[in-house]
Amino acid sequence: MRRSHVKTRFTVSSGITCIIGRAQCVFWLFNNVRRRACIGTSRHPSIVSKPPGKLYVVDVTDGSEVPFLRGILTRSLQKAGIPFEEAYKLASEVREKLQSLGEIRSSELRKRVTTLLRKRGFEEEAEAYLNPSSATSLIAVRSRDGATSPFSKGQLADSLEICALGRERAYEIIQVLEADLIGDEVDEISSTELYAKMEDALRTECGDVVADSYRRWISFSRSGRPLILLVGGTTGCGKSTMSSEIAHRLNIVRTQSTDMLREVMRLMIPPRLIPTLHTSSFEAYQVLAGYASGSTKSSEPGMLEGYLTQSSQVAVGIEGVLQRAANERVSLILEGVHVHPALQHQIETTFDDAVVVPIQLAVLNKKRLKKNLVGRGQQITSRRSERYVENFDRIWKLQSFLLSEADRFNVPIVPNEDEEDTIRTIMQIVSEYLAHMVQTDTDQP
Repeated sequence: MRRSHVKTRFTVSSGITCIIGRAQCVFWLFNNVRRRACIGTSRHPSIVSKPPGKLYVVDVTDGSEVPFLRGILTRSLQKAGIPFEEAYKLASEVREKLQSLGEIRSSELRKRVTTLLRKRGFEEEAEAYLNPSSATSLIAVRSRDGATSPFSKGQLADSLEICALGRERAYEIIQVLEADLIGDEVDEISSTELYAKMEDALRTECGDVVADSYRRWISFSRSGRPLILLVGGTTGCGKSTMSSEIAHRLNIVRTQSTDMLREVMRLMIPPRLIPTLHTSSFEAYQVLAGYASGSTKSSEPGMLEGYLTQSSQVAVGIEGVLQRAANERVSLILEGVHVHPALQHQIETTFDDAVVVPIQLAVLNKKRLKKNLVGRGQQITSRRSERYVENFDRIWKLQSFLLSEADRFNVPIVPNEDEEDTIRTIMQIVSEYLAHMVQTDTDQP
């Protein structure tokens, strides 16, 4: 009997539970073997050598050497008052110019970076970077537990990501706020009051919609409830790229792809037991009972039936990941082709304590989607890229099905044509779901 595509089984059988448990054991064993290997290497420093082309920073005070890390320099430049995008470019330039040296003293590195900042017109920021103590804000921020820390433009800018203003615009507003606080001779302020002033500044500079979005995000961040973002879409629509970017901007440390879950399950379940698990989602129908290559019988299982069969199997791993996140109350981004609208709808009604935000990404232009699949050859083997192109009609058909289902289950559809526009739209959807959460909590007795 043909399976109905609207029914998604979301239960864990005892056999599959054992499989997932065995997978955890495999990872535990792998991590322990790797750790022991590292310990063995540390006991024999003679076999450890510096990789060629790597720049090391030497601290003459204690003789220690550490690799030059672009991220660390970027963060230091941000603390000096330089916006992230510019700080990242400067750090990249420094690395390119100095990498051939092999090593450099920390004091010399700081001087060279300072010289570069002054050449680029960052006089005040150069002084703050050269003398970090002078960059320390005179304003202390008191958290709700009573601890105090210096006023940080970078941390405040992080809290504005939900507003999708852009880093440069966010820093402009924060600098105005900081100037007002200094002008009012404020030397200490509570975090609650600071966020309230930030909200007022946003209301003045950007309007009520942005300010309300910010207020809801701060309230949610302090609630302790997890955010679960479910990103679905067909192959090549940009799920992984968007998920990584959103995770970075919203400071979500856990992301999970359903492809990785499927790979773990493949390690533990041989093809003879569940053959559909060992194929691509758009080719799974070819191993279903009743399929015959070249057949035109109407009873032959179709591509969508194979996709849904594999998705129901991967849903076992998805349930475990989501349950772990819910139990630990940590936010999570789950992305993958197996995150289809019927499953998203079911998850929304299952995890009451979390804010579940479902999204279906789509590339609505055929040529653009095919170009994305061809471009994947730069990140993956060319053979896999060729297989995607060869199966393009099935991938396009799968996207059409997912979008139709998204419309039926009221799952937001986000066209992924421009990265910043897509991120802005996703942020708006998250904010709307938070607004709905606030309304629901208010309506409850």
